Amino acid sequence: MKDETYCELCRRSPIETTEHHLIPRQFGGAEGPTAQLCIPCHKQVHAWFTNEELAGFYNTLDRLKDHPTMEKYLKFVKKQPTDKKITIKKSNRKKRK
Repeated sequence: MKDETYCELCRRSPIETTEHHLIPRQFGGAEGPTAQLCIPCHKQVHAWFTNEELAGFYNTLDRLKDHPTMEKYLKFVKKQPTDKKITIKKSNRKKRK
């Protein structure tokens, strides 16, 4: 479901958001807690973390925000206009798996 509100990760507003399952559906999170994330933040989360990592540790907004790479990304993205196309960076660590 898409909504035009604010991103719970980068706090930009108004912006189109999508529902992010804090525990991936494949790990039983279909009925669990969700967060409204803008499309760039949502894509970036899934580019950097595996579903196993999201289910096992990065299953709260605070834990996502505290990751050093995510901290840098959020500092950058918060300065961007909501209508700007933002390039997503893949994780070298994730590519090697």
